[in-house]
Amino acid sequence: MSIVVNLDVMMAKRKISLKDLAESIEITNSNLSILKTGKAKAIRFSTLNKLCKVLDCQPGDIIEYVKDDN
Repeated sequence: MSIVVNLDVMMAKRKISLKDLAESIEITNSNLSILKTGKAKAIRFSTLNKLCKVLDCQPGDIIEYVKDDN
């Protein structure tokens, strides 16, 4: 099982930079970058809520479950 983070896709659709998004949701650039690249181990619901509000999307637009081929 894999959780895929599609934050970069949503950012491109909304034409928002990492810096602007980080400022909007009050998170550091480095922490947002870690989330964007899929290296984060967890995400707070409060952060996900802010992302969805700023990007005008649903949580499933940002994160998705992809079943492994095993």
